[in-house]
Amino acid sequence: MLKKSILKISLIAGIGLVSSGVYAADVNNGKTLHQSKCYQCHAEKSGLGNGDIIYTRSDRKVKDIQRLKTQVSMCNTQLRLDLFPEDEADLVAYLNQQFYKFK
Repeated sequence: MLKKSILKISLIAGIGLVSSGVYAADVNNGKTLHQSKCYQCHAEKSGLGNGDIIYTRSDRKVKDIQRLKTQVSMCNTQLRLDLFPEDEADLVAYLNQQFYKFK
């Protein structure tokens, strides 16, 4: 019983840290996730076989960090990527560092 209570508290605290922004994003994990969960789909969507073009095109949808977070979350939900909130944060951090450079 005590172990279950500790696990619940740890889980709640972890979720709170991620949602509060205290979680330090792991850019390397974001890069790995991008390669395994995003790149191929984006390469097919681009029609050019390059999954990075979607981020650098002139008519891109993402114009700020909040829209980037929303887009990552939307892809996760719609495509059932099974990413945890901290994975989404890692992916956002990687994409921002690599392509967007939002403050």
